[in-house]
Amino acid sequence: MSASTPLKLLERARPEILAMQPYSSARMEAGQATIMLNANESPWAPAGDAGPGLNRYPDPQPPALRNRLAELYGIAAEQVLVGRGSDEAIDLLVRAFCREGRDTIAISPPTFGMYAVAARTQGAAVIEAPLGADFAVDADAMLAKISDSTKLVFVCTPNNPTGALVPPGVVEKLALALRDRALVVVDEAYLEFAGDAASAATLLGRHENLAVLRTLSKAYALAGARVGTLLAHAQIVALLRRIQAPYPIPAPCADAALAALSAQGVARARERIATLLGERERLARALPSAAGVLAVYPSSANFLCVRFADAPKAYRTLLALGIIVRDVSRYPGLADCLRITIGTPQENASLLGALGLRESAA
Repeated sequence: MSASTPLKLLERARPEILAMQPYSSARMEAGQATIMLNANESPWAPAGDAGPGLNRYPDPQPPALRNRLAELYGIAAEQVLVGRGSDEAIDLLVRAFCREGRDTIAISPPTFGMYAVAARTQGAAVIEAPLGADFAVDADAMLAKISDSTKLVFVCTPNNPTGALVPPGVVEKLALALRDRALVVVDEAYLEFAGDAASAATLLGRHENLAVLRTLSKAYALAGARVGTLLAHAQIVALLRRIQAPYPIPAPCADAALAALSAQGVARARERIATLLGERERLARALPSAAGVLAVYPSSANFLCVRFADAPKAYRTLLALGIIVRDVSRYPGLADCLRITIGTPQENASLLGALGLRESAA
């Protein structure tokens, strides 16, 4: 399909979004102007050492950052939407496609909670096809529950909070079955920790109803900068830009992202990922010996999901020693489970010590 041919899936978006006149920001209209008198900004830089240019609104989609992300993920720049973390992209997708009281999304719990939060905030219902054995996504069960009201299907791989990977074949099966009916959204926030696992972005050329979420919060250590990316057909990106806030990426955050994605930054990220993977294996081997640990589930992410005989007790024990982990026991199928992020070697040694395993740092 050429870029000018209307994408059939857009017929599934909210008609009022398609018909609306999008906001045109002052920065979008600036062009090559050198005297900026169109945005009611201060003509002077701020006091102190805040940095140059902060008196001006940033570019809505910083070209240098957008191009670098396109290069990193192997797609065209027009297929990239940069936003405030993956959470913003999730919210934008639901707002663009789901009508209150009429449309639905589909998820496979236990999974990332923001999919359901975004849907319910919009007034969309949530269809659930629970994960099966070994926390696997059951594509057939998912497809059996999907109706004409379903606009978005979320697949998290590696899944949060279980850490399990979803095979590319499952993603492709969903995309094929839902062609022109629903957008399959693959959340790859943790993919950098999954070894040589292929990104669903490699399938974008074959499936127009596919979108991929990536983030710099995890592997690139920029959780505080809030830089996330949606990869999709250019017309899906254009649709979401209609309703995105005028200036979603603060200039310092864009600068931090470009620094993290420089050759030196990428090399450092890879070194740290390698360290985390070694530490993940170290904890996975050690934790089963801890008193009260019933299971340590395989993980392709930067965390482990661990089942305890008494998770609340383990949680309180760790907290009393200044170690905070995530209680995920409220998720279906994860009773008495804690999610433990992989820390530095020293932090992991402290965790093991707190659980009665006196192992020195690697």
